[in-house]
Amino acid sequence: MKEILAFIRSNKLSQTKNALTNAGFPAYTCRKVMGRGKKRIDPALLHLAIEEEEISSIPVGEYINHTSRLVPKRLFTIIVQDEEVRNVIETIIEVNSEGNQGDGKIFVLPIYESIRVRDGQLQTDSETY
Repeated sequence: MKEILAFIRSNKLSQTKNALTNAGFPAYTCRKVMGRGKKRIDPALLHLAIEEEEISSIPVGEYINHTSRLVPKRLFTIIVQDEEVRNVIETIIEVNSEGNQGDGKIFVLPIYESIRVRDGQLQTDSETY
């Protein structure tokens, strides 16, 4: 089993939920998160964009603090079988890729065990032991 962590833009939430459900992956957790990537923002370009009204100053002011900013994102956590990983990743990329920085990031991690709370049933991924 694998855990897929997908950080996406907030405005892609509904489209991503629909695409995952339609692709046969209706089980996931989604959370509101704040974060930032590696790229630093140039304050001069930001002020120019606000002055030329290319972007609104109201939402920008809420999230920018000097030259670093925290941007609201959504984090999907999806647990799937190994053979389903590629399909989930392709679905997420298809919906969220606009070809721009900040489109998102996907991480894939191994899951060694899962325990169902209802009856304590243990599932292990025997291939990883």
